[in-house]
Amino acid sequence: MAEKFHFQPTPLTRLRKHYDVIVIGSGAAGMTAAIQAHELGLSPVILEKMDKLGGNTNRASSGMNAAETNVQLKHHVVDSFQEFYDETLKGGGGQNNTELLKYFSEHAALAIDWLADHDIQLDEITITGGMSKMRTHRPHSLAAIGGFLVTELLKQVQKARIPLFSGLKVTELTTDDDGKVTGVRATTGKQSGPLTADAVILAAGGFGANQDMLAKYRPDLKGMETTNQPGATGDGIKLAQALGAKLVDMDQVQVHPTVQQDTPHAYLIGEAVRGEGAILVNKHGDRFVNELDTRKNVTAAIDGLNENGAYLIFDQGIRDRAKAVEFYDSIGLVHTGQSLDDLASQLGFDAATLKQTVSDWNTAVADQNDSAFNRTTGMDRDISTAPFFAIHIAPAIHYTMGGIAINHKTEVLNEDGKAIKGLYAAGEIVGGLHGNNRIGGNSIAETVIFGRQAGEQVFNYINEK
Repeated sequence: MAEKFHFQPTPLTRLRKHYDVIVIGSGAAGMTAAIQAHELGLSPVILEKMDKLGGNTNRASSGMNAAETNVQLKHHVVDSFQEFYDETLKGGGGQNNTELLKYFSEHAALAIDWLADHDIQLDEITITGGMSKMRTHRPHSLAAIGGFLVTELLKQVQKARIPLFSGLKVTELTTDDDGKVTGVRATTGKQSGPLTADAVILAAGGFGANQDMLAKYRPDLKGMETTNQPGATGDGIKLAQALGAKLVDMDQVQVHPTVQQDTPHAYLIGEAVRGEGAILVNKHGDRFVNELDTRKNVTAAIDGLNENGAYLIFDQGIRDRAKAVEFYDSIGLVHTGQSLDDLASQLGFDAATLKQTVSDWNTAVADQNDSAFNRTTGMDRDISTAPFFAIHIAPAIHYTMGGIAINHKTEVLNEDGKAIKGLYAAGEIVGGLHGNNRIGGNSIAETVIFGRQAGEQVFNYINEK
């Protein structure tokens, strides 16, 4: 068995007064930016306010979307940047920032290659809602992408000896008389002080765990459960706003349709489970939606039931392809039945109805024709291999599509659309890329694509000075 990797944050005693670039946030965007900057010869530092590293990246489960990759070709999937662009634009209701989307769709494959160059192999693929091709890349182990990526990027941070401080919260971005960013003020809670830098990269995530901000921008979602880690409170957005940064799409908050909420902590049940063949049923055991429609539409269908959620139904064959289910089961989220009769009994369903629903689905898979709900993807395997499983789910706040305005160079823009000198941003903190609905697998892609770009553009900026 492989030795468990344990990362030790840098002791605060080693904090220096000046770095070439300060990266705020230790999720995939922040770590990617710091690694890229370091490899270009810069001296970066990563500052993380939480004790736990990795931010919301830890919560990601499905994979990383990219088109025209060698991995796809190995799986006999021929894709195109244009299809990826078009389907993401359609999924976002046509409201996506097309400058960001063009860069994103054309640089995802390079980001997959960049990860591979760092021994981070995403050589399996699946599909998520709103996509017509298998372009969601994930590890060969089929493990959830988030924890895997955080661990592997931390290995790279450690190897490169990039300082990463935890429990250090940035309270202010500092500027010179011309408005150019010169560093930050940070605090451990006990002591605070200034740190200077030639540039700052904001990678501090969204605001999905900040009830006050959610109430301000989306009062209709007040009090709703969230899948976000406790540190996703929009601090970085406020730091940028204080410098006059423009905010976009702040009312666009994604509610994820499949979240298990019967325990004190809400657990996202990743889209890969549906992508590998799971179906959704109501409390009577009937299907009611195309399970791989966009998150927005599937959420609306579940809410329309007025049944406090719905149930994911799948079998051992699907479970073998969605390894995250092992974790869900280990914490008691999964109902297991040796037969469909057994499962129906546990759930309080009419067994004949559930068996008919599964039989109809299996016929649809065999014929590759879902006449009931027009599902066309995630139909590679039926539900026929015992044991059978169910997870009770309901929608919960998952992702904030709104945030700081940037251009494709990751430069933070002010209200006039001009770049704030020395300030860059990448990841969920940025608004505009996803429009009114984020496609599953696009958030991890965004962190690596724009994290790399931030590291590259900071290098350019510092060398042009």
